[in-house]
Amino acid sequence: MRRIIQRLIAAIMLSVGIVAAAVGTSYGQDKVVRIGYQKYGKLVLLKSKGTLEPKLAADGYKVVWTEFPSGPPLLEALNVGAIDFGNTGEAPPIFAQAAGAPIQYVAYEPPAPKGEAILVPKDSPLKSVADLKGKKVALNKGSNVHYLLVKALEKAGVKYNEIEPVFLAPADARAAFERGAVDAWVIWDPFQAAAEAATGARTLADGTGIVANYQFYFSSKKFLDANPKIVDAVLAELSAVDDWAKGDIHAVAQQLAPAIGLSVPVVEVALKRQSYGIKPITDAVIADQQQVADAFFALGLIPKSIKISDVARKSGS
Repeated sequence: MRRIIQRLIAAIMLSVGIVAAAVGTSYGQDKVVRIGYQKYGKLVLLKSKGTLEPKLAADGYKVVWTEFPSGPPLLEALNVGAIDFGNTGEAPPIFAQAAGAPIQYVAYEPPAPKGEAILVPKDSPLKSVADLKGKKVALNKGSNVHYLLVKALEKAGVKYNEIEPVFLAPADARAAFERGAVDAWVIWDPFQAAAEAATGARTLADGTGIVANYQFYFSSKKFLDANPKIVDAVLAELSAVDDWAKGDIHAVAQQLAPAIGLSVPVVEVALKRQSYGIKPITDAVIADQQQVADAFFALGLIPKSIKISDVARKSGS
């Protein structure tokens, strides 16, 4: 019990530290764009390219970057005003909106269903998602893979309450997976590709035919209302980086690999499974995201029903 309490305190202190760092870094800056990013994705690529800073400097804005371990703490930072812009998968914003966070969807990347999966050890006796009944399954609570697990179980005829979810951040989940403390691990790239390469992990199911696995870009409502042209400028630079990435995956892997601590071949595998194109929010995407929200509400994972259209910036607005 003491170890559990110590780990809980450490997790809380990490989240508080991240938010405090983001606030402290931007304190006293009148014109600043505070961007939250994760270890992998188009935003970290944009940061490493360094093309956004001179673009926004022309408008008198400074860029401050803050890294987050996953989507939920990133959106919590946006909720408390520590960052202005960021991106996550499809599940974190559902939890954030249900908690009253002032998020605004501003863009999305097309589906990348192979970029997340339910993994089992290479010598596991489990052969299908149906075999997860009664088993321990590690996942990052509130992340995009939460929805993958929900829908994959539903498709296999297993109720969500018939498995034992073990909520762990990626690093802790990887450790639990390798020592056999859990039976399966639901995870996204590049952690997915890294686990496959290092452990020979097998895929019970990825998102193909089950979930879309969108990536979304968000701004706080306050920042978007006050700075719509700056949000558009960030999205334009993201699109430029996206175009470059799509055309030279090997070069992108070489640039990203040292920053995220993975080998170039592993990063290439992950990059080939993600999607490309930064697009304005559409009615069809809103409808897909509403299905995620409705599924979570039906399972009691969020406390109230929400409308995605209430927090979506549509094309042309």
